This record gives sequence, structure tokens and C-alpha cells, in this order.
Amino acid sequence: MDITKDIQYAGVNDHKVDLFEGQYKVANGMAYNSYVILDEKTAVMDTVDAAFLEEWMQNLKRILGTRTPDYLVVQHMEPDHSANIAAFVEEYPETVIISSAQAFNMMRQFFGTDYADRRLVVKDGDSLSLGTHTLQFISAPMVHWPEVTVTYDSYDKVLFSADGFGKFGALDVEEDWACEARRYYFGIVGKFGMQVQNLLKKAAALDIRMICPLHGPVLKDNLAYYIGLYQTWSSYDIESEGIMIAYTSVYGNTKAAAKLLADKLAEKGCPKVVVADLAREDMSECVEDAFRYGKLVLATTTYNTDIFPSMREFINELIGHNYQNRTVALMENGSWAPLAAKAMRTKLEGCKNITFTENTVQIRSALNTDSIAQIEALAEELCKN
Repeated sequence: MDITKDIQYAGVNDHKVDLFEGQYKVANGMAYNSYVILDEKTAVMDTVDAAFLEEWMQNLKRILGTRTPDYLVVQHMEPDHSANIAAFVEEYPETVIISSAQAFNMMRQFFGTDYADRRLVVKDGDSLSLGTHTLQFISAPMVHWPEVTVTYDSYDKVLFSADGFGKFGALDVEEDWACEARRYYFGIVGKFGMQVQNLLKKAAALDIRMICPLHGPVLKDNLAYYIGLYQTWSSYDIESEGIMIAYTSVYGNTKAAAKLLADKLAEKGCPKVVVADLAREDMSECVEDAFRYGKLVLATTTYNTDIFPSMREFINELIGHNYQNRTVALMENGSWAPLAAKAMRTKLEGCKNITFTENTVQIRSALNTDSIAQIEALAEELCKN
């Protein structure tokens, strides 16, 4: 695949993986991207997952022909991108490895060596000429590991963005970019919004005409759209006006209350209502929606004087990924000692800029006249604000 006249794609598609990073379902697989810059000197940008060493090496040899790579640029040390460094060095012993100081420390941890005899340590603002192409190295700590460096090619105006602007899904599958990029972002990068903001500020000073991430497609057209979404996501702004109702239910009564609220909201003309059964739906999809919309309703039963387990997991995921700047409403069900609303509120009070609704719904075992009236009042409040 030609990225530009001088930049070739050397990555691979993985349709064997079922869980990315051992937790994220990837029905459409994953892409592990690697690139080759052909100039007076030749640079390979990152390796791929260990399972695809042979295919990746074949890709490199096809692109390189009789040439020997001068440099291997390692932007990120997560094994799905760095696992084949040792095999690459064995195949091309004269190649110089370029990376950050922290990355070389991690190489020692992974491979037992920091390649002191063939390394070039780069820091923020350093540059390297390949001939026509000049690479500028930009430090991007905690996007989403501490050693990350992204690379800007000033000739072709290409930003090699490491895990930034990545998405789930192999490149030979057609699917909406934003949906799987959003789930990828909030699951993997989302906690580090401030660090992403810092990278976006550095990137704003560059003339970027193409973004080459380590996962997902190369982004060439309408870059303002992709950068705008990253600006929204990393600043924890609201992407879409709407309300997410996340519930757990043991015998169906809390589910009935959540469904009734959804119906009431629709009747009142709320623009978008999403309902999720936390015990059955993919947790990363639920987390994605909680960050996408501006309002969140949590409906659950009291369970062992606390919160139902899947609701507790969901709230912990939100907290762990820096949930903030949202309106939250609470619905609880308890047959003898309803405590879930208090427990949920306590957990979320540590999050930044969370506004709790004035109305809280309390159900005693099953819906009745009082709890239905509370749901009506909550729907009214959510649609007004």
C-alpha cells in the first residue's frame, strides 16, 4: 500500500484475536500498523505483534528490495508494536534503533538489552534527516504509556501518531471510524485526557496533511473532523446531546423502571435516549456511551447493602477513565433497605464537575404510584436541563 510516493505500509491484519489487551472484544479484528520511509536513508516505523513476525518480515523485504534499513523508529513499547525488535535486529544487525530513553529501558526489560551499541536516543524536538525527508520527534508521555514518542515527517506532512487516532478493527473490514475509535479511545487512552491535550497543542503547530496511527486506517481527508473529535474526547466535553440509562435488574422490576423512564423521555421529546443492560452488554460499549452523552442515569438494586456487581464494575470503569463534566441521575430499588443511590453517589462524588439531579427515584420492590410519579418528575427534570 502506498501511503505517499516514499512511504509504504508494512502492517498486518489480525483476525485471530478475540480480546484486545485481554479485555476488549474485537469482532472485526485488529490492525498492527508499520510503515517504511524510503529516502537516501530508510526508516522502518515500528514493528508488529509477535504472532505476525513472518508476514511483517515478508512485507518489509518486498518494500525494501535489496536495500537495508538504516533506522528502526520505535515510538511505543507495548508488545503489539514492539515484540519483533529483537528479530528485526537479528535480521538487520547494522540498523540503528531510534527511541526515547524510557523506551530503551523497557527494551532491557523485554529483551534483556537496551541495544547500547546500535541506538540513537531522541527527546522532544530532536530531528533526523533521511535525505529529502526530515523526521521531527515529539514526546507524548502517557499517550498512553510514559515512553511514547510520535514522529512528524516535514516533507510529506505526515504525523506518525503511535496509538493516538487509533481504532479497533482490521483494515480489510469496512466500518464506521468514530464508533470503534471512540470505544478504543475511552477504553485505552481516555484516562489521560490532559496528556492528549498536550500532544494536540504540539500538533497544532504542525502542517499535518495525513495521520498514520499504529492501529486503524491512515487518515487523509477531513482531518479537522478527527482532530475535533480528539479535542472533544480529551477535554471530556459532550460529543452528542442525549441521555444514557444504564441499569441492572435481578427480577425485572428495575429494568421495567428504566424502560418506563426511557419512554417518558421519548414522550417529552428528548433527542436521544440509549438504554443499556450492564449485566449483558459489552462493558466497553457502555463506557463509550457514558462519555459520549451529556447525561447519565444509573438504575440498580441494593445488593448486599451495596451496589449490584455489574453496576459497581461500570462505575469503577468510569472513575478509572476520568469521568467528568456530566449530569447524573440515580434510581435505586430495595425491598427492605434501599442503599444503592447513596452508595453510587458516594463513589461518583470524587469525579470532577458531576452534577446530580434534584430528583432521585426510589423503588420498593416493584413500581407503584409513588415511584412512577418520581420517574415522571425525573424525566421532566432531565428534559428541561
